[in-house]
Amino acid sequence: MPEIVISEFLDGASLDRIMPWGRATGREVLYQPDLVDNAEALAAAVGHARALIVRNRTQVRGDLLAAADRLEIVGRLGVGLDNIDLDACRARGIKVVPATGANDDSVAEYVISAAQTLLRPLTTALPEMLAGAWPRTTTIGRELQGKTLGLIGFGSIARATARRARAMGMRVGAFDPFVAVEDPAWLEIPRFEEMSHLLGTADVVSLHVPLTDGTRHLIDAAALAEMHDKAILINAARGGVVDETALAAALRAGKLGGAALDVFEVEPLTAAAARVFEGCPNLILTPHIAGLTDESNARVGGMIADAVISHLETAS
Repeated sequence: MPEIVISEFLDGASLDRIMPWGRATGREVLYQPDLVDNAEALAAAVGHARALIVRNRTQVRGDLLAAADRLEIVGRLGVGLDNIDLDACRARGIKVVPATGANDDSVAEYVISAAQTLLRPLTTALPEMLAGAWPRTTTIGRELQGKTLGLIGFGSIARATARRARAMGMRVGAFDPFVAVEDPAWLEIPRFEEMSHLLGTADVVSLHVPLTDGTRHLIDAAALAEMHDKAILINAARGGVVDETALAAALRAGKLGGAALDVFEVEPLTAAAARVFEGCPNLILTPHIAGLTDESNARVGGMIADAVISHLETAS
């Protein structure tokens, strides 16, 4: 029976760390990245596992935790923990290790790239250009320089985003009531006292909050109404933070300049769930890949592989 179960994708370099180590120490490692799609097989696989490595789709809660009665550590290939029952893990003494900081840069670059694409949609002219047209007046777009970026949530990813935005000539402000007023980070970035003030001021709003009872539908119809008609919303944080029905309605009504969503209330996004976005202009949808690049996969995977190896060596 496997001692380490990896139920979702792990990059090759990280596999090359953990698999040989497992063989050398007599520990069976099960790497089956589609295991997440088979609840019964996954529950059976973790029956004797001491370590479980997951991304965001494996639900580490309920029946799965009940089946994993020897589990000691959960390695999360990413930073969001809403797919893990932290209280249940804490009660059982199961260590939960996220890859904190390892994909900050890739998410920050996604936010800037999405903002640029929505403000200046360079790819939209391709069909007309190939047809021999010359659509200069409809593809001019706007600059990032001089625009205001409003960050809702001011953790490490938001701060990495702020550094890039400022380097490109943007004004940046943030709202985060959980970051102390005396935090040195506020010396460089203006602090909004109220989210509504940020929403009414920003040209680009980027979300950087976890999904909790308090943040579910944080951006609803009322919040969207506070944004100006050319403003852009980017959510590369967690699905459920944005009311997708309200967002789609605002886009179709021309009450918002554009939006980029990398995370959704239903993941993977189904055809049925995606219908809410039909007819929305200036919309980018991506499959939860903001934190996934070749480089970040290596950093994230390496961090978690090392954490699991260190734990099992120490606990043996």
